[in-house]
Amino acid sequence: MEKNWKKKIDETLFDLCFGIFLYGIVCQIVILFFSREPSYSIGLWIGILLGILGSIHMWWSLNRGLDMASKDAMKTVGANSIVRYFVLVAAMALLAVSGFANPLLAFLGYMGMKVSAYMQPFTRKISFKFFKI
Repeated sequence: MEKNWKKKIDETLFDLCFGIFLYGIVCQIVILFFSREPSYSIGLWIGILLGILGSIHMWWSLNRGLDMASKDAMKTVGANSIVRYFVLVAAMALLAVSGFANPLLAFLGYMGMKVSAYMQPFTRKISFKFFKI
């Protein structure tokens, strides 16, 4: 059964999500060094969650688009991209209006998706060594 779940997980998606999580830990350490304000940490982890969910949605959208004709794929991937950005903007607006968490740190957490893409060779080595994926 152990090998079964490994076949279902896309290596690149796992590395990207793992990198986003590592980025969140590093950012959390920096935040705790400078401030103990809870809204900063909450904002950061909301952004990390949005980044991971956005990565999964992007992977799903691209996988789905690869099975379509090029014209349909462009429309589908484009529409899914707009949905992803709409959700991000709506979440940031909700955070800004509610004051529940810091929207700037939520955006910083979301940018973990970009940082993680550059860290992929590093996270690939770690995930292979520890998770055998």
